[in-house]
Amino acid sequence: MQAKAEFYPIILAGGSGTRFWPRSRRSRAKQVLVLEGDRSMIQTTAERLAPLAPQENLWVITNSLLAPVISEQLHNLLGERMICEPAARNTAPAAGLAAFILERATPDAVLGIFPSDQVIADDAAFRSVIEQGIRLASAGDNIVVLGIKPDRAETGYGYIESGQALADGVTRVRRFTEKPNRERAEEFLEAGNYYWNSGIFLWSARTLANAIREHLSETAPILEKIAAAHQTPEFDAVFSELYPECENISIDYAVLEPRSAKGEHRSNLYCLPAEFGWSDLGSWSALYERQLARNGSLDGNVMESAGALALDAQGNYIYSPKKFIALVGVHNLVVVETEDAILIAARDRSQDVGKIVKELAALNEELL
Repeated sequence: MQAKAEFYPIILAGGSGTRFWPRSRRSRAKQVLVLEGDRSMIQTTAERLAPLAPQENLWVITNSLLAPVISEQLHNLLGERMICEPAARNTAPAAGLAAFILERATPDAVLGIFPSDQVIADDAAFRSVIEQGIRLASAGDNIVVLGIKPDRAETGYGYIESGQALADGVTRVRRFTEKPNRERAEEFLEAGNYYWNSGIFLWSARTLANAIREHLSETAPILEKIAAAHQTPEFDAVFSELYPECENISIDYAVLEPRSAKGEHRSNLYCLPAEFGWSDLGSWSALYERQLARNGSLDGNVMESAGALALDAQGNYIYSPKKFIALVGVHNLVVVETEDAILIAARDRSQDVGKIVKELAALNEELL
C-alpha cells in the first residue's frame, strides 16, 4: 500500500484585486477583504485547507504591502512560511520558488497551489477532491489540475480540454486554452468535454521543480539560488537581488500549455473534475450574482447600507455601509463607496474596473 504523501498547501496571495477597486487597494487587496460573512477571503481559504495538512505545512506567498494584514488575519502563525516577493512576477516564479525550497528537504511531498480569493460552497466536497488529487499527484510525475464544469460561455477563464477518461472521474488533459473569445467559448460549452481551469494544481515538489527546469530554463537557476539561501541570514538580500530577474509569467503559460503540447499520453497531465460550488468571484457583478442567489431580493437589488429605499430600481449592487441609500429609476448599476472614492459602473462593465486602476496609476497613486 502506498504511504500517504506529506501535503503542503501553498496559498498565492500577492494579487492586487484591481477589479474590486475602490475597496481593494495595494495594501488591502481583495484577498484580505470581507466580501461576505465575517471572514476575509484568505482566512476562509486557510481554514478550508486546515484539515488537510498540519499547520506548519501551510505557506503563503504574498508581498510586503499585504504581509502585515495577512499575518494579523492568520494570527501570526506563518513565520518564515510567509514569503514576501520583492517584485510581482506572476504565479510561475511564486509556485516554482515554493517547489525548489521544498524539494531540498522533502522532494516527494505534494504541493497544492491555491488562489487566496476563491469562493467554495461545499468545503467537505472540496477536501474530498483535494485528497483524491494528492493521491494522484503522489503516484508519479503527475500534474493534477482541478476542472470546473462550465455553465456558460465564459471568456474570462482558461479552459481545459479533457481527453481519455480514466477511473474515478479523472481524465487525461488534451490541451489548455487561455481565455477564448466569445465564439470559441460557446464552441467549448457545446462540445461538452471542456472545463474551466480553476487555478488549483497539485504536484510533487520534484515534479514542479523539474517542470520549471524544463520549461523556464532561464528562471529555474535563479529560483534554485534563492531556495538555497532560504533560512540563512543572506536570504532577504539574495531574494531581493535575484527574484526580479525571473520571467513574469503565469504557471499556465509557463508549464501547463507547453507540457500539454507533448500530447495527452505523454504529458502526465490529469484533470480532476470538481463539483463543490466554485467561484473565483472575479468582479463586482460576480459578487452581486452570488449574494442575490444566496439572499434573494424581490427587486433584484443587493444593497449593503445603513438603510435603503428603492423606487422603480432593479438589478443594482450598492455598497455604502454607513449611509442610507435611495434609488430612483436606475437599473443594473454598481455603486461602491469608500472613504476617499466612489465607483459608479454599469454592472455588465464591472470587469473593466481594472482599467480604471491602470489609469489611476498615472494620475493619482494615493487612490491605489
